[in-house]
Amino acid sequence: MYGINKSTIKEKILILVAEIIYLIIAYYLLFITYDKSGISLGLFIALIITALRLTAMMFIWLPRGIAWQEAIMNSLAFGIYYLGFPILMITSNQDPNLTVLIVGWILFLGGSMLNTVSELLRKPFKDNPVNKGKLYTGGLFKYAIHINYLGDCLWVLGLALISNNMYSLLIPLGLFLVFIFGYIPKSDDYLQNKYGEQFTFYKQTTKKLIPFIW
Repeated sequence: MYGINKSTIKEKILILVAEIIYLIIAYYLLFITYDKSGISLGLFIALIITALRLTAMMFIWLPRGIAWQEAIMNSLAFGIYYLGFPILMITSNQDPNLTVLIVGWILFLGGSMLNTVSELLRKPFKDNPVNKGKLYTGGLFKYAIHINYLGDCLWVLGLALISNNMYSLLIPLGLFLVFIFGYIPKSDDYLQNKYGEQFTFYKQTTKKLIPFIW
């Protein structure tokens, strides 16, 4: 991991500013234009938790370099979460279902923890100079090569259920497809080129995304 430097501070500030603007708009949508403040509060709290977690990851827990292209793409992606789910909630004609909301919160919290904890467990290994050139296969990554991506899919699915609109499920589905056909193949190619036989053995003995399944 890379420390925060002057060349990436502006990019990270762009992402942070975008998050704040999105949350302000989300607040307006959920509490000013919508009359069901009870379920609105649940979604808004989940969005706040997401913003705090992602900001802490970016600036404190896992600081690394971010290019302008990545900063812009991340800002746009966050807009889908912070604005897409509130818009889908306020346009929904569905009555809230307590069971669905509970499952949504379980997936949201579980996915958030899975993504964050998997990354934090890997950080000491990556930071230790002794491990330079070594592939990390411990912690939660012993269960799946891209276990952190699974965490992303789960917390976004949780937000979709909390937003109380069946069409919200298209967002986590889209994210899942992006991981399957985009991020994972590119990441695998990168790891293969960097670690060679280490990664070859790792992928032969470890599931790709979902532990014990695939």
